Amino acid sequence: MFALPVMGSNILQSLNGSANAIWVSHVLGEAALTATSNANIILFLMLGAAFGVSMSANLLIGQSIGAGDRAMVKRVIGTATTFFIALSVSVGAGGWLLTPTILRAMGTPPDAVGDAITYLRVIFLAMPFMYFFSFVMMAQRGTGDSKTPFYFSLFAVGMDVILNPLLITGFGPAPRMGIAGSAMATLTSQTITLAAMLVYLYRTKSILVLRRDEWRLLKPEWEILKTIAVKGMPMAFQMLVISGAAVLMISMVNTYGSHTAAAYGAATQLWTYVQMPAMALGAAVSSMAAQNVGAGRMDRVDKIAGIGSLYAALLSAGPVAAIYLVEPIILHLFLPAGSPSHAIAMHINAYALWGFIPFGVSFILSGIVRATGSVWPPLFAMIISLWVVRVPFAKLLMPYIGADAIWWSFPLGSVVSCILAAAWFRWGPWRKARLMKFTPHGDAPDTGMSPPGGLEESEAAEVVAEAGQPEVTAPPGPNRPRSEAPAE
Repeated sequence: MFALPVMGSNILQSLNGSANAIWVSHVLGEAALTATSNANIILFLMLGAAFGVSMSANLLIGQSIGAGDRAMVKRVIGTATTFFIALSVSVGAGGWLLTPTILRAMGTPPDAVGDAITYLRVIFLAMPFMYFFSFVMMAQRGTGDSKTPFYFSLFAVGMDVILNPLLITGFGPAPRMGIAGSAMATLTSQTITLAAMLVYLYRTKSILVLRRDEWRLLKPEWEILKTIAVKGMPMAFQMLVISGAAVLMISMVNTYGSHTAAAYGAATQLWTYVQMPAMALGAAVSSMAAQNVGAGRMDRVDKIAGIGSLYAALLSAGPVAAIYLVEPIILHLFLPAGSPSHAIAMHINAYALWGFIPFGVSFILSGIVRATGSVWPPLFAMIISLWVVRVPFAKLLMPYIGADAIWWSFPLGSVVSCILAAAWFRWGPWRKARLMKFTPHGDAPDTGMSPPGGLEESEAAEVVAEAGQPEVTAPPGPNRPRSEAPAE
């Protein structure tokens, strides 16, 4: 139930991307779709950096909520806010300046370069708002509230979907902006929604906002800043490793021309829906595991991992089967009728699509171990699966079997990632890891029963349900130590 609103947010974001792709493809043509596909790889690369530091802050918030330490939640929010403002502005400015260089390095097809530069530069202007929007949504999930981020995602996506065709085509009083209109719709919707979300959090007296007498907390605390950066770095690198490999893969795809690149862009639109259940479950299990680590219930963490992995496998297999059944119909949404890219996209999916099932399981297990502070092993596993297995496999076999080497490399890398994640979960010492030296850490015996002085199941549910409210506190038991932060 906690994962469902997260998955709803992911579905909305993917529907938004799909709607944008449909308008760009049918109004502006395949070259424009190729341009957005290349530019979006860079967008995901940049958002990957934000994901890591957002997740480390989210885990600190979750552990502090589990321990009933409201003062630490406020301190994390203050330091993280300042850090995110500085990071997002720097990335946006640097990316805007380097856009042409980045796209040339990717080998973007010549007929798509101009549109890609225009589109990506507007996206970089939106980056500060997208970064902070992502951080605030993840922070809310860390407190146990996954519904509010969903409602605001619904608002943002609805606005983006409406503005996209208006700004692309210049319908009515709107200016005709072409491909820049698609990016401008994203910039406008993200900015307005972020402002609305912040107003809502202040009006509801959320634990995540700082009042005037708390603004002193915006001055970064070194220990918290170091934890957000150091623990977030491997998670950011993991997303960068994934996105960097995606950049290299699309560079290989681009060598086969615009038809193959457009087919790959259409296929990846479908892949986002296949990955959504696992990504939503991964966010849910990380937040739930972090709260239980803070509450001293490591036995629950193992149960969350088992149930989450089972759901990830089943809920990833469902979309895979559905896409195989109705694939010709779905692809018409992303590719013009009669395009030779249709057959290519179906060929790609025949090789690559099923590989997202083991990927989903590895995503869950990695999210669980990161919740304790064990952040480096998932990164190493991803480096091995992508840069030691997937990319070299595709590079070495392309001269012999052509583009099929690229498509086969996807499931191969996913299987290796799943094996490595399962091995670390089973035999690694991740249960002894810590996010920060004075953060709470659970060491309850694996009895399946609440420790003395701890919360029973019903009480724990109430803490999770109410954690977004400022009044929440949880009495510390012997297995739920507080941090060394002073009480408010």
